[in-house]
Amino acid sequence: MATSKLLALACIRNESSSYRDLLTSTPKYPKVVSGPVKSCSRAILLSVKGMTCSACAVSIEKAIKRLPGIHDAVVDEETILKAIEDVGFKATLVPGEKIEKSTQVCRIRINKRACTSCSSTVEKTFQAIQGVQNAHVTLATEEAEVHYDPRILSYNQLLKAIEDTGFEAIPISTGEDIVSKIHLHLDGLYTDHSVTMIESSLQALPGVLDIDLDPSIHKISISYKPAMTGPRNFIKMIESTASGHFKARIFPEGEGREAQKQAEIKKYYRSFLWSLAFTIPVFLTSMVFMYIPGIKNVLDTKIVNMLTIGEIIRWVLSTPVQFIVGRRFYTGSYKALRIGSPNMDVLIALGTNAAYFYSVYSVLRAALSPYFIEVLAKGKTSEAIAKLLDLAPETATLLTMDEEGNVISEEEIDSRLIQRNDVIKIIPGAKVASDGYVLWGKSYVNESMITGEARPVAKREGDTVTGGTLNENGVLHIKATRVGPQSALAQIVRLVESAQMAKAPVQKFADRASKYFVPLVIILSFSTWLAWYLAGNFHGYPESWIPSSMDSFELALQFGISVIVIACPCALGLATPTAVMVGTGVGASQGVLIKGGQALESTHKVNCIVFDKTGTMTIGKPVVVSTKLLKNMVLRDFYELVAATEFREDEENHMWPEAQDFVSITGHGVKAIVRNKEIMVGNKSLMLDNNIDIPPDTEEMLTETEGMAQTEILVSVDGELTGVLSISDPLKPGAHGVISILKSMQIRSILVTGDNWGTAKSIASEVGIETVIAEAKPEQKAEKVEELQASGYTVAMVGDGINDSPALVAADVGMAIGAGTDIAIEAADIVLMKSNLEDEITAIDLSRKTFSRIRINYIWALGYNLLGITIAAGAIFPTTRFRLPPWIAGAAMATSSVSVVCSSLLLKNYKKPKRLNNLEIHEILTE
Repeated sequence: MATSKLLALACIRNESSSYRDLLTSTPKYPKVVSGPVKSCSRAILLSVKGMTCSACAVSIEKAIKRLPGIHDAVVDEETILKAIEDVGFKATLVPGEKIEKSTQVCRIRINKRACTSCSSTVEKTFQAIQGVQNAHVTLATEEAEVHYDPRILSYNQLLKAIEDTGFEAIPISTGEDIVSKIHLHLDGLYTDHSVTMIESSLQALPGVLDIDLDPSIHKISISYKPAMTGPRNFIKMIESTASGHFKARIFPEGEGREAQKQAEIKKYYRSFLWSLAFTIPVFLTSMVFMYIPGIKNVLDTKIVNMLTIGEIIRWVLSTPVQFIVGRRFYTGSYKALRIGSPNMDVLIALGTNAAYFYSVYSVLRAALSPYFIEVLAKGKTSEAIAKLLDLAPETATLLTMDEEGNVISEEEIDSRLIQRNDVIKIIPGAKVASDGYVLWGKSYVNESMITGEARPVAKREGDTVTGGTLNENGVLHIKATRVGPQSALAQIVRLVESAQMAKAPVQKFADRASKYFVPLVIILSFSTWLAWYLAGNFHGYPESWIPSSMDSFELALQFGISVIVIACPCALGLATPTAVMVGTGVGASQGVLIKGGQALESTHKVNCIVFDKTGTMTIGKPVVVSTKLLKNMVLRDFYELVAATEFREDEENHMWPEAQDFVSITGHGVKAIVRNKEIMVGNKSLMLDNNIDIPPDTEEMLTETEGMAQTEILVSVDGELTGVLSISDPLKPGAHGVISILKSMQIRSILVTGDNWGTAKSIASEVGIETVIAEAKPEQKAEKVEELQASGYTVAMVGDGINDSPALVAADVGMAIGAGTDIAIEAADIVLMKSNLEDEITAIDLSRKTFSRIRINYIWALGYNLLGITIAAGAIFPTTRFRLPPWIAGAAMATSSVSVVCSSLLLKNYKKPKRLNNLEIHEILTE
């Protein structure tokens, strides 16, 4: 077979940071930021050397399949080339083989949606538009994520399409994360000349992409590349250009998710108060004052025939509520019916209009006769994102340095004004204001927001720090490297947002049901009215059943109205997304990042887990466990010779003598001259190749230790074998307990590793794993996963390295260790941020609890609607004489949605399984 193949990949170029400078413990997920910026997607053709069979192609494909930048994120060709070379092949870029293509991703907040039917309507609207490649609309987050081709349609056309369906569209973001957007408030005297000067000056700055000025609210929005410029540069430019006539500052908060939610709550609260102002008098005149003799007489005073003062008052007070406060339901109904997709607005409009005009009919007949909570509850489901955003400090101390690195001045600034390469001072007890590295100082930093462990981590010059973590004791000077949407915190927030946007497969049930719910309810309502009306006309029930205040027609009409009013598809639509939102949020707070509903649903079915060994089951950092001297020698001298040979380039340590004539022999070991002695440190092959004898008893010891999961390092001095160092990669604390708990959960555990059989069997025996696969290549790991799936298992793969990524992709659920490689994290469905094995049990248990809650929600929503519609239709009226008036049916309808949301919110009380409390698993530190 040919040794070179061509491989086509779709990637997005990145002009900023390299792949490895991103936080290894943070998953790189497609990010979306503000600003109407297009990103060019293109196909590249790579020539891959060393491919000999189809398994090679599979190995390469799976190794790069989940790279950030493939399809949706940002990456360069060099990263793809490196990923291919890391799995054992040689790749080069084929010149001239490029296919230019344009794509864009935007996120839009959609207001005035009432139910799942509304979400389906918006999705269908998007999918019907030429140029839209993919669209997801989520009821609980009230957001849409749309992938579209900007060559065919514009962002504004998408907004208009939403508004045409009867909903309010608010732009959130568009473009890729190489772009940031800042909103500034301008104080000063506006003239055409000054505005033009400011816009021209800002546009001239390198990295500025777009400027949008709104003089009516003194606001200017600037899209820019954070690697090239920043908000402080904009403020200086504005104030210098306008000769001090303008002052600029960060625009007051009011455009975020929480602010929008609060604004919506306030709007509904105002509508509620207006409704209350009119409804309370209606209630009093009809239900309270009728029992007060004096007032009752006034209200019962007849004006025309049987028409009373009380009826006129109630008519006058009800009309503004129906047509002014409830105007949005009429608008929504009209637009929904215009596109042939009836939604919750239609049900509410039908129900309330039927009740209103039924009351009008009653009033006219008398005259002619000769006689806000749910929104608040849903907001609670997204508290996880708000808490993540609150981790960032509000202010930061900016240092100005001279050329020699001395501090000239300090200035307190808004943390949103931090730019790349700024030097920030972090005092004890303060939060780290930005991702970066330590320039000066020593301290301990609490990184629990990333690792989930409160144990402080030592930081000194050169160590990386993450924005939002807490500085414990010392003063640190850090240099900012990633700001805005490129920061680790922003990436985690984006991951949680994307997870909450993604629909679980079980949601399809609600989507299908919502298509038929509204038409079915209308048919049921009409059928109810018709059945009771015909029964009354043909004397199908005693006349004593009819209340004295109405006739058989009115009784039938009231039953029909109650059926429409009480029916609510919202509860059904909220059953899954609210539970998924709370579940993923709880997972994030526990250090388990779950990438959406699909991962959550698959995890609760897992009955087999495949473990990698190195870095997953073990710590991943070998340590010396024993030393055996074969010659008479002082142990300290022996260690000094070994250390000098092994670490001769470590400039910070001068505890051992200098090594000369150093030679590294790949795959065997090293040798050097130390204290005029020839020292060799390496494996058995190194000794044999240099004619150094290995005694028989030493051979036996090497065989025995291999079965104990240890690796032997042989040391010779001047051609004689002098000692043996036993190296072992220790098991993670609590590994045995985790496997034991998995067994009790009826989950099978398998160890798959590329290490030798002796070490693999020893590790498996120690933790209690019965099935072992050793000396497995990356594609063989994936094949084992597929084999287990073919046997009927739902398989989870837990790994941390590039060689695990094919198996992570192949598994039903891929779980990546947070301290693992970026590729493994990208390939995984779940990221265990604390790198603890216990967290996979937490992930499985949380997913089971979440889906148990979803089942409860569905049962409750279906049962509530079925029972409510049955009672509203008068099924129990013949035996109990109980009927459900429309106003009680309306309250019951609202209660159904609120109850489902409150049910999902119970997941916020989730606690880890009690069995995990007995495991001594903590953050792993290896010096």
